[in-house]
Amino acid sequence: MNPEKPRRLIFLVTEDWYFWSHRLPMARAAQAAGFEVGVATRVTQHGERIRALGYVVYPLSWRRGHLGPLASLAAIWEIARLYRREKPLLVHHVSLKPAWLGGIAARLAGVKLVVSMVTGTGYLGSSNRRSARLIAALTRIFWPVVLLRRHGRVIVQNAEDRAELTALSPKAASRIVLIPGSGVDIRRWQPLPEPPVPVTAAYVGRMIAIKGIGTLVAAQQALQKQGVDLRLILAGESDAENPTAIDRATLETWRGLPGITWLGRVEDIGQVWRSAHIAVQPSVGGEGVPKSLLEAAAMGRPIVATDVPGNRAIARAGVNAELVPPGDAPSLAKALAELAVNPLRRHAYGLAGRSLVEKEFPDAAIEAATEALYRSLLAERGPG
Repeated sequence: MNPEKPRRLIFLVTEDWYFWSHRLPMARAAQAAGFEVGVATRVTQHGERIRALGYVVYPLSWRRGHLGPLASLAAIWEIARLYRREKPLLVHHVSLKPAWLGGIAARLAGVKLVVSMVTGTGYLGSSNRRSARLIAALTRIFWPVVLLRRHGRVIVQNAEDRAELTALSPKAASRIVLIPGSGVDIRRWQPLPEPPVPVTAAYVGRMIAIKGIGTLVAAQQALQKQGVDLRLILAGESDAENPTAIDRATLETWRGLPGITWLGRVEDIGQVWRSAHIAVQPSVGGEGVPKSLLEAAAMGRPIVATDVPGNRAIARAGVNAELVPPGDAPSLAKALAELAVNPLRRHAYGLAGRSLVEKEFPDAAIEAATEALYRSLLAERGPG
């Protein structure tokens, strides 16, 4: 008697560090649903860590910054060859580029069960560059053909993205599933008292222009000139694969400005929030649900964020956050200053943020919703 073949699920992710930092709850959900889990990705930092958890790693040669036709065709061919060889029962494509290229590759390889996760539209949704606008327009036209398979699902992270995609394909509304963000380990990320003054705000994330960091620096410097000693921590590296990457010379210039500390890459993000009074997310748009804000809220930090989809999922105006228009340095400075001088409001926002994370964003809930999604696809497929 031949042994039963394992049910194999392959995650397709651009970078191994992103899988490690954001997608472990979903990998655990796949295991709970009875799958052998593989991760197809460019391996640079965390390949051995991923293997140590019992997942198979399939190194890919693609790069996020390569969006041209030839690079895309090469990536589709590489992924299709992998799928034909490994014969996964289900593939889970994480973010827009893997969803598109992986979706085409899955069709070529005959993979029937496909989950596509749109984690915010990122650069395409927030850039005014001609190439980005063109690709975004093509995405809106052809996304149902590539992503909405008969036995497929599209995961979105916030209600605004779900409404936008549903408007494009009303008949497919039942296959567009809201799973809010990456989740946060509420046992690990515990509320802490504020650090000593001076009041400090912190941004955690990639150093790319679409995150609005230039606006944040301008706001903080304006407050310094007004005599408001608000300090600012910037935690994260630039991202050479992103077209809006901030160059190192600019980051070093910011590091030299009054009241600004640029830490570069930080392994222990919790240490940043232990040192900060306020979490800031000044993105111009294209967010899913920022994991940095989930972790900050879990640790009881109030939020100042731009009023854009994704941010609004965790940053609730007047509840745990102040919301400001994107790209508006004076409004951002005003919101930061008001929280800086109001410890009672910071405390109230911090308590509310922690409660919000516990109710809506624990990683256990994300795992359960993802496992249920996988099981529904298996049931829909039927035996055999």
